[in-house]
This record gives sequence, C-alpha cells and structure tokens, in this order.
Amino acid sequence: MKFNRQVMNLDEFTIQDLKNYPGATGQLSGLLRDIGLAAKRVNVEVNKAGIADILGEAGKTNVQGEAVKKLDEFANDQIIASLASSIYCAGVASEENDTFIAFEDEYSMNSKYVVLMDPLDGSSNIDVNVSIGTIFSVYRRLSPNGTPCTLEDFLQPGSQQIAAGYIIYGLVHHAGLRHPPHAPGLHPRPVHRRILPVPSRS
Repeated sequence: MKFNRQVMNLDEFTIQDLKNYPGATGQLSGLLRDIGLAAKRVNVEVNKAGIADILGEAGKTNVQGEAVKKLDEFANDQIIASLASSIYCAGVASEENDTFIAFEDEYSMNSKYVVLMDPLDGSSNIDVNVSIGTIFSVYRRLSPNGTPCTLEDFLQPGSQQIAAGYIIYGLVHHAGLRHPPHAPGLHPRPVHRRILPVPSRS
C-alpha cells in the first residue's frame, strides 16, 4: 500500500532537509530536536495547567515590564534545561531573563549555535482558550569555539539568522509545529510549513 502523507514530523523534516547539505554536521538538526522535545514537555503541562495549578501570575515582572505568568516560568525553565543538557547549544537568551545564559561545559562551548526565545508567547491568553506558543531563533555564534558565548553572539541582525520557528500549543494550529490535540503525550509533531527564506537585508 502506498502512503501519501502531506506533513512530516520534526525529525523527518530535519533528516530529509539534511540531505540537501552534504557538508552539514548535524548540529542544527540536533538543536532543533532538543527544542522540539522541550516544547512537547511544555505542551503536556499547558494542556493540564488548570489541574496542575500553574495558571495565574508568578508575582514578578520580566525585562519588558510585563507580569510573568506561572506558565511563562515553567516553559522558560523547561526549554533552558533542555538546551543546557544539549551538546548543540552554546547559550540562550530569553524574554524572561535579565541577561543571556552561557553554558560553560566542554560540549556547549564547542557548539556552533545560540538560541533566542520567547518561551511562551501569549500566555495571558490561556485563560480564554486562545492558542499560545514558543518563538525561537537560532544564530551561528561569533565568539571563538571552546570559549563561553558572549553578548555579541546574540546581538546579530536578522539577516544572519540560521533558523526560526513558532511552536503552537493547543487545539488551534497553523504555520509551524503543532502537537496533536488528541494525544497529550510526547509524540512527534507535524511540520506544516517549510522554513521561509530570510531577506538579505533586515
């Protein structure tokens, strides 16, 4: 029987796309898988937020002066922990933190990429059942390999962006990655749109 699926999960997509780049090391694919795994964990908690008592405010503000939600904190911690245990990420900058975090273990300092993110965009919408999601952006580091990443690695123009994505949690989904609403476990997540080209000027 011949199957004709119109979507691929994240792992299938990165493996398929890797074939187009013979010199690729697989670091970017590994980093995207780590972000995807963290997102699955976040989605599980988002789907049971009311039961787990992680709705409402956390009693602090972020660098934008916005009230931090409990889900913001949870998503931030989950994604940072996943990237810290990864061997493909040199550091991360999050909307929920005052400054960037450099991972200083040997593997992280020799990795090529840094990640910028809003761990849970639109978290105030969850009380009214509107979709929320994670925004992330990946840049190739400018600092020398073998050393901790620096602020310069994160302050690059958009034209230098290597990859970016928006992972949507909840029942509504389009353009990016989604978790099947009928299966609240850690399952592969379909990719609905291919990566869009980044303009040479930004």
